[in-house]
Amino acid sequence: MNIFAKIISEKLSLPEGAVANTLSLLDEGCTIPFISRYRKERTGGLNEVQIGLISDWNDKLKELQKRKETILKTIEGAGKLTDTLRQRIESTWNPTELEDIYLPFKPKRHTRAQTAREQGLEPLARAIMLQRDSHIEATARKLLSLLRAQHGQEASVEGSPFTFLNATPEEQLQHALSGAKDIIAEEISENEGARNAIRGEYRRGAVITSKVVKSKQDSDEAQRFADYFDFSEPLRHCSSHRLLAMRRGERLGVLRVSIAADDEECMSRLRRHYVHGAGLCQQLVGEASDDAFKRLIKPSIENEFDASSKSKADDEAVAVFAENLRQLLLAPPLGQKRTMAVDPGFANGCKIVCLDAQGNLLHHEIVYPLPPRRLYAQATIAVRRMIAKYGVEAIAIGNGTASRESKDFINDVITLPSEQQHPRPAVYVVSEDGASIYSASETARKEFPDEDVTVRGAVSIGRRLMDPLAELVKIDPKSIGVGQYQHDVDQAKLKHSLDQTVENCVNHVGVNVNTASQHLLNYVSGLGPTLARNIVDYRHEHGPFTSRAQLKKVPRLGPAAFQQCAGFLRIPGAKNPLDNSAVHPESYAVVEKMASDQGCSVSDLIGNEKRCENIDLKRYVSENVGLPTLNDIRAELLKPGRDPRGEVEEFSFDEHVHTIDDLTEGMVLPGIVTNITKFGAFVDIGVHQDGLVHVSQLADKYVSDPASVVHLHQHVKVKVIGIDTQRGRISLSMKNLK
Repeated sequence: MNIFAKIISEKLSLPEGAVANTLSLLDEGCTIPFISRYRKERTGGLNEVQIGLISDWNDKLKELQKRKETILKTIEGAGKLTDTLRQRIESTWNPTELEDIYLPFKPKRHTRAQTAREQGLEPLARAIMLQRDSHIEATARKLLSLLRAQHGQEASVEGSPFTFLNATPEEQLQHALSGAKDIIAEEISENEGARNAIRGEYRRGAVITSKVVKSKQDSDEAQRFADYFDFSEPLRHCSSHRLLAMRRGERLGVLRVSIAADDEECMSRLRRHYVHGAGLCQQLVGEASDDAFKRLIKPSIENEFDASSKSKADDEAVAVFAENLRQLLLAPPLGQKRTMAVDPGFANGCKIVCLDAQGNLLHHEIVYPLPPRRLYAQATIAVRRMIAKYGVEAIAIGNGTASRESKDFINDVITLPSEQQHPRPAVYVVSEDGASIYSASETARKEFPDEDVTVRGAVSIGRRLMDPLAELVKIDPKSIGVGQYQHDVDQAKLKHSLDQTVENCVNHVGVNVNTASQHLLNYVSGLGPTLARNIVDYRHEHGPFTSRAQLKKVPRLGPAAFQQCAGFLRIPGAKNPLDNSAVHPESYAVVEKMASDQGCSVSDLIGNEKRCENIDLKRYVSENVGLPTLNDIRAELLKPGRDPRGEVEEFSFDEHVHTIDDLTEGMVLPGIVTNITKFGAFVDIGVHQDGLVHVSQLADKYVSDPASVVHLHQHVKVKVIGIDTQRGRISLSMKNLK
C-alpha cells in the first residue's frame, strides 16, 4: 500500500502522508464526504475532489496489480519467467510499459513468424539480424540443405510445415528469406524501444483525419457533421468535443475517421535503429523493419492512440458533465412555498398543478391560453381561481416548448386587476430536462399511481423550484442533459463520476431526515438503498426522529453506518440543537465543554457571535481533534444548518423578442445559461433556440475553461453577433457587457 501512496502522491502532486492516510480511511470503509468533512486532521484538509481522485487512482492501481499477477502466472506457466523479468514486471506501474514487457510472451494466434520458426528458419533470422554475413544466400542454402536432410520425408505430408521443401531451389531460397524476415519483423514489433520510438513520432506528429462517406453525404443525418466532411488537425490539438463529434459520426456510419503519423519518418526511425551498413543482410533487415511498422506496429499504435485520445476526450467530457450537474444540483432552492407549476404546451394545453408548501399535490387541470385553441379568457379565470384557492406564492414554468408564451400569459394574469386581493406570486422559469424521464419512471408511478405522465411531469417542475437537489436525485443524472456527448463517452466512467457528484452535493447541503425521500437518503454518506428504505419505514412506523441517537434503532444501521451518516442528517426541532447542525455527534462533548467554559448552555452558544469568537480553540486540541475540525465546529455554531445554495432569483426575457426572426445583430438581450461545454456556453434568450457564446466570446480576456466564467442558470446579458436562420443557429457574445 505504501507504494500506492507514493505513486498517487507523485501523480496528483499531493503530500504522501496525506495520501497514505486517505487510503487507510478508504480501506476502513469511510466515504469520500465523511473523510473530507470530518477527518481533515488525517488528510491535511484534502477536499472531496482530491479524495475522489485518490480513490480512483487506488482502484486503477489495484486493477494493475491484478493484471501483473495474471501476467506473471502466464509467463511462469510457459516456463519463461526469470528473476530479472519478474523484477521488471513487479517494479513497473505504467500499464503501457507492462504490456510492452508482456508482449513477446503473450499467447497469440498463429503468426507468420511462428510458422517460420516451426519451419526451422530462426537460425537464418539470427544470422541476418547480426548483419555480418556477406554471403547470406549461401548460408540460407546450407540451412535448407540441412532441413531437407532432417525433414525431407515430411515435405509430402499434408499440413506439414515443411511442404515448402517441394518447391524449386530458388523458390525455397526466397521462402526462407521471407520467413526469416517475418521472424525479424515480429521481434522488432515486440521490442519496447521500437514501439516507444514510434509512440514518440505519434505523440509529436499524429494527425486525426475525418472524411465523409460519399453515399451518406446528402442525408439529413450527415449534415449535422458537415464541419467534418473533410477535416484534419494534429491529434494533440484536437479538442474533446471535436474528437467526440467525429467518433459519433463514425459510429453512425457518416464519417471515416483515422489517426496516423508520417509513415516515412516512422520507417526511417526504425531503419536507423536496426540497419547498420550496406549489403543484402542490411537490405533484408530494412525490409523487415518496414514490414514490422506497416503490418504490426502501426495498427497497434494507432489503436493505442485511438483509445487513449478517446479516453482523454471522455475524461474531459465527463468532467464538464459532472461540473454542470454539480451546479444544477446546488442551484438555489425557493424553499417551502405554496407553488403552482406549469408544463407549457400549444395544442395539448398547459398542464397546471398546485402544490402545498411540502410539495404535495393538491390539484391539477389543463388550460388552453395559446393557439390553436386559444381559450384565453377561460384560462385566465381558471388560473386566478387556483391562485386564490390554494394561496399560490410562487409559479414555476417549464422551459420547454411554449415556455415563453406561457410565461407571458401568466404575467398578464397576475398583473391584470382582480377583484380578489392577494400577494402577487413570483414567477420563475425552471429547467424541465429529464422531467419526462421522471414522469414515466417507477418512482413517479409509486408517488402518483392515479395520475398520468403529464401531471407527474408538472409536479416535478414545481418541486424543482422548491428544492432542485431533492427532486433531481430521482432522475438518472445522464437524463438531465447538462453536458456534451454524454451518450458517446465511456458509460461506466460517466456513471461513476455522476454518482460521486450527486453524493458530494447531497452531503454538502445536508438532509432533513424527517422529510427526505428514500432517493435523497440513498446518497447520504454511509447509507445506500437498504438503509435509506429502512429509515423511511422506521419514520412511517414510529413518527419523526427526535434525535440523531434514535437513528441507531433503525434496523441494520450499525455503529459504522451511524458514524458515516450522522453528521449529514439534520433534525430540526431536536432537543439537542446540535442535531440540526453539521457538528458530528463524536464532537458533541467538545461543544458542551466550550459552552461550559463560556458559562452558558449549548443553545445559548449557538448563533452567539461574541461567545463563539471568545472560544480559544487551542484549549480543545486533543489527539483526535485538531484545529481544522475545531474551526469547522465554530463556523457551524455561528450559522448552524446554513443552506450553502443561496437564493433563487426571478428572470424576464426581452418583451420585444419572441422568435429568431425578431433578432438583429447588435441586440443586447437578457438570457439564462442552460448548458456549459468546453467550447462555450448555451444561453436561452427566449426565442425557442438557445444561442452559443463561444469560449472566445465569453469575456474580454482569454478563457481556458468556460465554467470559470459562467455557471448554469446564471442570468447574463448577451449581444447577438450572428444569426443563421436556415440552420437555426444564433451566435452570441458577452464581451464588453456588464
